[in-house]
Amino acid sequence: MNAASRSVFRFFFVTLLVLGLAAPPLARHVEVFPADAAVETNLRRHIGYLASEALEGRLPGTPGAEKAAQYIITQFQLAGLRPLGSRGYRQPFSFVASVRMGRNNHLTATVAGVRLTARPDVDFRPLAFTANGVIEGEPVLAGYGISAAKEAQYDDYAMLDVKDRLVVVLPYSPAGSNPYTKFGAFLSLRYKATTARNKGAKGLLVIAEDDDFQRSQVARLRYDDAFGDAGFPCAVVSRAWATRLLGRPVADIERQIATTGQPETQLLSDRRLRLQTEVIKERKTADNIIGWLEGCDPALRNEVVVIGAHYDHLGRGGPNSLAPREGDVHPGADDNASGTAGLLELARSFAAARNRPRRSLLFIAFSAEEKGLLGSAYFVDHPTTRDKRIVAMLNMDMIGRLRDNRLTVQGVGTSSVWRPLLAEANTRHGLELSLGESGFGPSDHASFYKRNIPVLFFLTGSHPDYHRPSDTPDKINYAGERQVLALIGDVIQSTVNLPTPPDFVAPKAGDRAERARGGFRVSLGTIPDYAAEISGVKLAGVREGSPAAAAGLQAGDVIVGLAGRDIKSVYDYTYVLQELEPDREVDIVVERNGQRLTFKLTPTRR
Repeated sequence: MNAASRSVFRFFFVTLLVLGLAAPPLARHVEVFPADAAVETNLRRHIGYLASEALEGRLPGTPGAEKAAQYIITQFQLAGLRPLGSRGYRQPFSFVASVRMGRNNHLTATVAGVRLTARPDVDFRPLAFTANGVIEGEPVLAGYGISAAKEAQYDDYAMLDVKDRLVVVLPYSPAGSNPYTKFGAFLSLRYKATTARNKGAKGLLVIAEDDDFQRSQVARLRYDDAFGDAGFPCAVVSRAWATRLLGRPVADIERQIATTGQPETQLLSDRRLRLQTEVIKERKTADNIIGWLEGCDPALRNEVVVIGAHYDHLGRGGPNSLAPREGDVHPGADDNASGTAGLLELARSFAAARNRPRRSLLFIAFSAEEKGLLGSAYFVDHPTTRDKRIVAMLNMDMIGRLRDNRLTVQGVGTSSVWRPLLAEANTRHGLELSLGESGFGPSDHASFYKRNIPVLFFLTGSHPDYHRPSDTPDKINYAGERQVLALIGDVIQSTVNLPTPPDFVAPKAGDRAERARGGFRVSLGTIPDYAAEISGVKLAGVREGSPAAAAGLQAGDVIVGLAGRDIKSVYDYTYVLQELEPDREVDIVVERNGQRLTFKLTPTRR
């Protein structure tokens, strides 16, 4: 054993003693990523193009996203990667990109014997998440449509029976649209719809916030990337038309609530409403771009390590933008042209390396990550690796803003090999590593972790330009990104050359990182599949030792009821979770293999 090997061995042995981990021995390091100016030059070129005006923010299903896809394919070809998509380098998948009004949208009212007809797109619009259908009945004004007696000491429904009625509500809350008040959790239209439905209403009308209906943000027909509908017809109505329906100015009602601090409700038993809604979901196609580098070891080449980064962004804004206005190009230089550029450079370096990795590498540029991890979810459900086994996934998302030499690495608790492997690799790079245990998170590695695959997630952290038009190439720390990629390259090399693949450590109920997720008082231990286009909440899995596991829930179950409430979407599920009490048993209803099953479940305190 030479001096260098003895040094590595001593370091690794001390690491094992300190961490109490029994991981396979680390592979001997061989330099893969070059520490030269050419890498920074390439990163500038990649990010400069991907985040350029010509690509218009790389929104999935647009010409800009197609230009990005073709650029990535060209770079994979130049690197010498083999195509491993379902169509060459591409793996196309379909997704709901937007909704539009159908022809069958009608709203009429009868007030004192006078018929009022609302004009579609002028006086009213369906909400994007409406259920298509027709309802008719008595309207009732339910203030702001908030029922939060415990959380906000405010309940518009406290003295109101809305069963089988059409609920009419004001937009936002008594504190306006400010999300930092006690009403912050109850502002969304999804919340208002779910609350009204759970109270027994059969439809919802939301009054627009702006006197000019065409300028109303509430009235925008904008798809929110959640697949479940509200379960009943919902629409937004102009303030002028609502004034005629209610018999008094909407502004007077808002002032009354602001003055008294009390709900303002009204039974409108002398009036009738008829609402018909129809929205049509428009689908588009996006592509994961997949390149293959086969390992050199006949015994290990069928074990695959996935290196991933998403290449899509927000286009010109939309519901996930943090910009004050819509319409400006969101370049997404850090999110995630930086990760995509890193993917391209790692692919080039490994393909050109003198010593091929023992295991195979699969480089994937995912699309539609910003729409709910759709591309990575599609890949894990339809892997193109055929008879090969994916043993690990390393993900890069926003790695271009290295500050104070600090790099965040999530997922280190998903395998016992990650901590010592990262520590050994970082002896050559000297980064300040901030390590997180959880394999969950808002990026593509979560799709793999749900399938019991060890993951690592690399990022340099958020910043004021996140999801804004100001996320531009000039703000990237290119020298810092090269340093980050050098570390990631070493981690990849150690992983692909391990004598045995990384072991998988399942998520445990009560994990500190998981308790911090969502802000709920209780934990059920469910792992939702957010990409499933169904009514209800499909489970990708359940955590070991959790209430869901104890109750008998399984991966593949679709939750359709919880605590006596219907569950149509993940929003419904979220709102019910907010109301649950620790250690108080509730019923949970799931659909499994065509059967509807009811289980007893006791939530635990976070």
